[in-house]
Amino acid sequence: IINKRIFDFIFSLFFILSIFWWVHLLVSIIIKIQSKGPVLFKQERVGIDGDIFTCYKFRTMHIHDSNSKDITKVGDERIFSFGQFLRKVNIDEFPQFINVFKGNMSVVGPRPHMVSEDKMLAEKVAKYRMRRWVKPGITGYAAMKGFRGGTESLDLMQKRIDLDVEYIEKWSLLLDIRICIDTATEIIFLRKKGH
Repeated sequence: IINKRIFDFIFSLFFILSIFWWVHLLVSIIIKIQSKGPVLFKQERVGIDGDIFTCYKFRTMHIHDSNSKDITKVGDERIFSFGQFLRKVNIDEFPQFINVFKGNMSVVGPRPHMVSEDKMLAEKVAKYRMRRWVKPGITGYAAMKGFRGGTESLDLMQKRIDLDVEYIEKWSLLLDIRICIDTATEIIFLRKKGH
């Protein structure tokens, strides 16, 4: 666990200093051109031990009352065009490296869910609460296997949670590095898997 935190700290610090600062600058300008409102979207998510923290993302939707409550759907009209691009290449997740640096997220781990979604899934999906044993991640084993984004299918969510549990049970630093490399490859070559 100590090795994982050291990895997270060094990785997030390097990423923030070498990539995030200038990506943030460019993305901020384009978001401001396309949609009124803040550059960052802040939302309460559930972290390790069920603790609630503020998760950061680049805003990809027009300002709407439902943005913090409703799961994103395919073809969601709230998403503006540049927001679609940010989501496609996963750049909307880049501000979460701040969460990693602060210590409430990890580079790799189960994806954090909204508070309301977390409560609902904990009651309906087997072994769901096990994912609270570790910090949530920017990317993860389930995401690497193509299980990402909002879904209303409990069958798909169960498969996702089963992969989260498998990750927790067989965690190693090498596995984290492999997931990071796979995620970077997806972003660079736009090879986004999906279920």
